[in-house]
Amino acid sequence: MSLMPKRVKYRKQQRGKMKGNATRGNYVAYGEFGVQVLEGGWLSARQIEAGRVACRQEIGKSGKFFCRVFPDKPISKKPLETRMGTGKAEPEFWAAVIKPGQILYEVSGVSAESAKAAFARVAYKMPFRCRFVERRPA
Repeated sequence: MSLMPKRVKYRKQQRGKMKGNATRGNYVAYGEFGVQVLEGGWLSARQIEAGRVACRQEIGKSGKFFCRVFPDKPISKKPLETRMGTGKAEPEFWAAVIKPGQILYEVSGVSAESAKAAFARVAYKMPFRCRFVERRPA
């Protein structure tokens, strides 16, 4: 089952602008290691779930896993061969708006090598360039 909000105030949203870098969620806050995106765009709920499954399979039951993104934007798409007009289409899928520098996933309680291997699998599933980051010393 894909991620989506339980309730929304409005069924449809405008596309919006995706400019600038992430000012929130751009450092490892919950775990020890994380995967950070270097490009911006939309990340669909299916892609988020694929990354979660890939990371979980790699690290197993050891360690704690944190997902830092949630798809809260409805993306609508008109059917093929439809004439212009007739209003906005129904929501097709849910997506998260991703800005460059945002942390997608974090893990703790695993070694750096296993976290790096897990996030290499995750990065392969993502539509953006990603990099492995560690928690900054406090």
